[in-house]
Amino acid sequence: MEFLIVTGLSGAGKTRAINALEDIGFFCADNIPPKIIETFYEMSQQAQKTLSQVAVVTDIRGGNMFSSLLETLDQMKAEHKEYKILFLDANDYVLVNRFKETRRKHPLADNCLGSLEQAVQLERSVLRPVKERADYIIDTSYLSPAQLKERISSLFLGDASDALKIHCLSFGFKFGLPAEADLVSDVRCLPNPFYVESLKHLTGLDKPVQDYVMKSDKTKGFVKRFFSLIDYTIPLYCNEGKSQLVIAIGCTGGHHRSVTIAQVLYEHLMEQDLRVSVTHRDIHRK
Repeated sequence: MEFLIVTGLSGAGKTRAINALEDIGFFCADNIPPKIIETFYEMSQQAQKTLSQVAVVTDIRGGNMFSSLLETLDQMKAEHKEYKILFLDANDYVLVNRFKETRRKHPLADNCLGSLEQAVQLERSVLRPVKERADYIIDTSYLSPAQLKERISSLFLGDASDALKIHCLSFGFKFGLPAEADLVSDVRCLPNPFYVESLKHLTGLDKPVQDYVMKSDKTKGFVKRFFSLIDYTIPLYCNEGKSQLVIAIGCTGGHHRSVTIAQVLYEHLMEQDLRVSVTHRDIHRK
């Protein structure tokens, strides 16, 4: 049985994540108090023939009950009850705006005299120990619903025994660093197609842009050394038992160079029969 505990910041997209998990075959339960998680695990295990993939959401909505989550996780680990943790995150600015747009009340608003900014910061501090234990972290700050569904599918479709799932992520530094990145590479030093009029309005998914970036000796030298580092570290991460490796590649706007290198890296890792996916976070942002 694959048992997934979904948690994270309020407004970070846990509902959409659960919907995506249901779409790929998970049995999902929302707003489960931490002390009930172990009981739910045992019940699901008894129905393993019909419930092979189970996901439960637990978060700060549980109030004081949520404080027992770490204790529950330790108990389950001691009893060799296998589980994974998916943590949904987003930056403070995005979370505040999402609550303002939907006019929803933050679960901790009353603890902060109605201050939405303080409520987000308080929740982040409460969840920090849980985030540190997470097997998978997804930063939804700039992900569309379709992109989040794609990320969920890439992580949890397929054989759960495939230990390490690698995600290549292109981004633009002008829009901020991706919070879930394990490794970050800056490719702003490579030739920039933005300054070529015929390439400016294309992206790194277009062959003319890829050819322009990849033909440079600077790029060839960078790719050779960068890919060598990735190839060396992947087995080390596997030996550590890491579940997800997010390799983020950034350029200025996230349209050309980062997209090209992320695509080339994705194809390189696919050739090794690794479980790998790719997302271009800022490719459609102006």
